Formats: sequence, structure tokens, C-alpha cells
Amino acid sequence: MEVQLKNWGNSQGIRFSKEFLKSAGFQPNDTLTAQIIDGKIVLSRAFRHRTLKERAEPYGGELNLSDELDWGEPVGSEVW
Repeated sequence: MEVQLKNWGNSQGIRFSKEFLKSAGFQPNDTLTAQIIDGKIVLSRAFRHRTLKERAEPYGGELNLSDELDWGEPVGSEVW
């Protein structure tokens, strides 16, 4: 795919087709990391920590952090 560098305000930008970005796994509003490696521009999805709410979604939105865990009877020389 050929693209053209264009002026965009005081900067310059490149536009990619929606299909091209979708095939790379990118979605609108993704934050990307841009690097120059061996004279090539490499774009990759930036690492982002998920919020607690995002982490709880697969569990119906609840993490049940208040439940006490039963580890069983003491084994060995633990002092209780």
C-alpha cells in the first residue's frame, strides 16, 4: 500500500484505510507507539494497564475481593 505524507496543521500525517488498519488489529482511538528501527517507522499498540472495572468484566463485573479464603489446616511448623 502506498501512502502520501500530507501537511496536517503544523505537523504532517499519513492516512491509512480502515481495512488496512483493521487487518493489523488496530481500532479507532487506539494509542500506538511509533519507533524508528533500521530506518523504518514501526507502529505497535502501546501497552496500557487495564482498569479494575475492565479486569472485572469477564467475571460479571464483580471480583468478590471481600470473601475470606480457606487455606486449610496448618501444615508444618506454622504458628497460629
